[in-house]
Amino acid sequence: MKRLLARRELVPALLVVLAFVVGAAQSPYFLDARYLLDASSLYVEAGLLALGMTLVIVSGHIDLSVAAMLALVACVVGKLLDAGHPPFLVLPGGLILGTFLGWCNGALIARLRLPSFVVTLATMAAYRGIAQALLGAESVKIPANLVGVDFATVPGTPIPVPLAILVVVAVLMGLLLHRTVLGRWIYADGTNERAAFFSGVPTQRVTTTVFALSGLMAGLAALLIDSRLGVARFDHARGLEVDVITAVVLGGTSIAGGSGSILGTMLALLLIGLLRTGMGVANVTAEYQLAAVGTLLVVAVLTGNLVERIAASRRSRAKE
Repeated sequence: MKRLLARRELVPALLVVLAFVVGAAQSPYFLDARYLLDASSLYVEAGLLALGMTLVIVSGHIDLSVAAMLALVACVVGKLLDAGHPPFLVLPGGLILGTFLGWCNGALIARLRLPSFVVTLATMAAYRGIAQALLGAESVKIPANLVGVDFATVPGTPIPVPLAILVVVAVLMGLLLHRTVLGRWIYADGTNERAAFFSGVPTQRVTTTVFALSGLMAGLAALLIDSRLGVARFDHARGLEVDVITAVVLGGTSIAGGSGSILGTMLALLLIGLLRTGMGVANVTAEYQLAAVGTLLVVAVLTGNLVERIAASRRSRAKE
């Protein structure tokens, strides 16, 4: 029981149950499985970004440019498809571009020893600016045969393809973080980078790798959002950083690095999706929804600090 209470995933899990209860009280349609599955496609892009962000924050860094990377990849892919280039080259190219953009962030941070907050704040503006320069205020239509991935389902099931992709990627990310040497290196890097370096951890490689993976997730999310919306625009995913960071921190990942889990992030993402869906059912405007998510982020940080203090107090008493 003590171990269960000490787990950071407990808070988002309890809040998910509460969200189901409150949502069901607001509308009988809220618990309709088909409705919830259809609504899940709206949060897959944020979920993919959150998975990459989890690795970044566990390693002791932060990536503010994830939504801007998504927008830039979406615009480049849309522009190339509109020009008639074959999808079998353009779509993998989008994943490679996203990985490269993330790698650039990691290289600047690892090689030049620059703070990740400053670097990704700068690249957030740069990537979004390049996307805007590329398309301007116009929208580029995606070919009809590539539109509507959110309406496709896994054969024989009602599960939307984007949700299935998110679950598969989450499992792979969970295995990487919790069952591989790289995952242990990521935790060590986030706990104490200097100590990890002197213990033989290739800290520079770890940093560039987690940022490259974050970029890969942005590239994958860009392909899905292009297909879901049917157009590419420079303002895709604007402001999505708030939901992404909220999901990671609310899921129990310490903003200081060194602790966190993919399970916690997925639970928190489910909570945010339920919260937004419930507020949508209640006709709450987008502005109030954003305020609610922001408030949830503050609560998550405070709760995380409280859990850390309680754990530290128990450890000190145990030593005595």
